[in-house]
Amino acid sequence: MLIHFTLSGQRFHANLSRPLDISIPLKEDSKSVICFDAPSVEFAPVIADNFIGSTEKGGPVNFFNIKINPHGNGTHTECVGHIAKEKFTINQSLKKFHFLAKLVSVFPKKMDNGDRLILKEQLEEVFPEEEVEALIIRTLPNKALKLRTNYSNSNPPYLHWQAVAFLVEKVVRHLLIDLPSVDKEQDGGKLLAHRAFWRYPGTSVRQNCTITELVFVKNEIKDGFYLLNIQIASFEIDVSPSKPVLYELVRA
Repeated sequence: MLIHFTLSGQRFHANLSRPLDISIPLKEDSKSVICFDAPSVEFAPVIADNFIGSTEKGGPVNFFNIKINPHGNGTHTECVGHIAKEKFTINQSLKKFHFLAKLVSVFPKKMDNGDRLILKEQLEEVFPEEEVEALIIRTLPNKALKLRTNYSNSNPPYLHWQAVAFLVEKVVRHLLIDLPSVDKEQDGGKLLAHRAFWRYPGTSVRQNCTITELVFVKNEIKDGFYLLNIQIASFEIDVSPSKPVLYELVRA
């Protein structure tokens, strides 16, 4: 199914029958991706009187409760409500769902203190001349281990706040990364990259901008431009588990 459209004054077409899912599946096992000491995902059938919500256990239907921490379990999309004192929800903040996106691959640089950072100058080198609404950062090396890593207490790579500020200057509204957070795991609550991206606190808070963390972009998906679709649940909290999907773009 081909669609033809114009984005930022450019004509494209995309084949909607060839989606490229860059989300991490949520599984109920110890091998699922976890960060920030979150508990593992749990799926449990509802049990009431003689009813059990599991066909495997003899029930008429599957009727499960799900226990999840969106920030700590798998791919998730968050809004400024993640750090704000005021209430902003992802359902209110994300009102559009398709964006012109650029996928870039970057090796985080190791600092003298052992931290691995994505720096401003690295993003300057790979950022396109064309204006894009979304940037997807794939860190290198890119291994399938990312699908099942427990990142807790491992000091994973993160973005320097000046790199994020650069993206804000370039009017990137949606940032997607394959890391647990744009900020250092333990930073004393500074959250400099989050604050730079949303310009919070301040008088020009970027309420309709989002950060998606813990994506996984397979190696066969090449760097370049894509049509991005971000799918969320309609949660009235700051975050939702999400399913970002890419579609290859061809310039008309």
